[in-house]
Amino acid sequence: MTNGLVTQSQVLLQPDPTRVVIRTFTPADDESEVAAGGRTRAQRIADRVLALDPRTVAEELHGVVAKMSEHHLNIESVLLRRFHEVNGLQIAPTAVSSDQAHLIGAYFSEEYAFEAAALFNPSIVPAPDQAGVPTGALRFILSLRGVGEGHVSSITFRTGVLNADGSIAVDAPSEQAMSPCIEKIPGGAPDDPGIRLTCEDSRDLSEIVIFPVTAYQRHGIEDLRLVRFVGEDGEITYIGTYTAFSGDSLREELLRTKDFKTFDLTALGGRGASAKGMALFPRKIAGRYAMLGRQDHENIWLLTSDDLYRWDGGAKLVAPRWPWEFIQMGNCGSPIEIDEGWLVITHGVGSVRTYCIGACLLDKDDPSKVLARITVPLIQPSEAERYGYVPNVVYSCGALVHDRMLLLPYAIADNATTFATVELDSLIAAMT
Repeated sequence: MTNGLVTQSQVLLQPDPTRVVIRTFTPADDESEVAAGGRTRAQRIADRVLALDPRTVAEELHGVVAKMSEHHLNIESVLLRRFHEVNGLQIAPTAVSSDQAHLIGAYFSEEYAFEAAALFNPSIVPAPDQAGVPTGALRFILSLRGVGEGHVSSITFRTGVLNADGSIAVDAPSEQAMSPCIEKIPGGAPDDPGIRLTCEDSRDLSEIVIFPVTAYQRHGIEDLRLVRFVGEDGEITYIGTYTAFSGDSLREELLRTKDFKTFDLTALGGRGASAKGMALFPRKIAGRYAMLGRQDHENIWLLTSDDLYRWDGGAKLVAPRWPWEFIQMGNCGSPIEIDEGWLVITHGVGSVRTYCIGACLLDKDDPSKVLARITVPLIQPSEAERYGYVPNVVYSCGALVHDRMLLLPYAIADNATTFATVELDSLIAAMT
């Protein structure tokens, strides 16, 4: 339900249980048996495969590849990579045939339906490549939070076009997904290695899935807030902050990519990095990085830093004021630079834990100054959209402005995703 400024799109992105990716499967051990000198369960599985005759190995492998190729890109390479990950670590190093290696890799892999339960909390940036886009239109990249088995969250992507007439077209996702190559890199936080995910073989951005791979992330990579960041030298990097949830604790981490093929994921350090909802400004301000966040779980805060990977201090910027935001406020994504200042799309939580979407405007030279706020929600849950995985929630992790048009993707009831557009002049005029 909107307040009259908003034009609602009919596009609806819903979870799809047929979208699956291959991830690591590690069988649990009987610790008492291993302590008594017995073989590990992983070793017993590998030994069973090695005991098969070559014909049976070939038949079993053919069945696996035939079954999995429909939904997985380069399945044979993934299985071989998985074998090399366990050989010499979880199982004794052994010389094997190519078929044996692939089949052992299959026994230490599993299919994961990464968006079976929900597809929500979108963020959006202009695509790096705008070739072939009609005059007045904009190609965009949409990131989404997919939730699958065990309520574990991953990052998935879509592409689409905002047309000159304000209509929105989202490209159909690929039927296949791919498992990225993973390597450790020096981390942003001290003594905490980051990881690099490489997806060079992807043919379509929707084939890429960024799922938890570290202990800090094992229960989810949540709510990526993407921004097109322009460095002082003009270099463009796509940066996103997200919440890594271990099951016991959470922290903010940072994703960086230039081409949406290779992604570096590293932890943020400092006192300010332990809260959810952090979002980076799209450029430095007065020579410093700037970030919005919700450091006290109630207000929107402004933080600045000389180091992209360390955030300390900060000050309250926007506090709850109207009934629809009495419980808490947060930023829905990175600030958007417009002629009038920094446009911030916000969320407010009111009675019955109802989430609504609003907006405010910050001074361009000094974003610690709030110039104006909207007094009523832009979007709030309608009767038709109230119910889903989490009732009474509309939520976004980012928006963009193109030709004085705000394009706002948002989630419904923590389940599905849709879009709205707002004429920027009307939005600014409605602020107090």
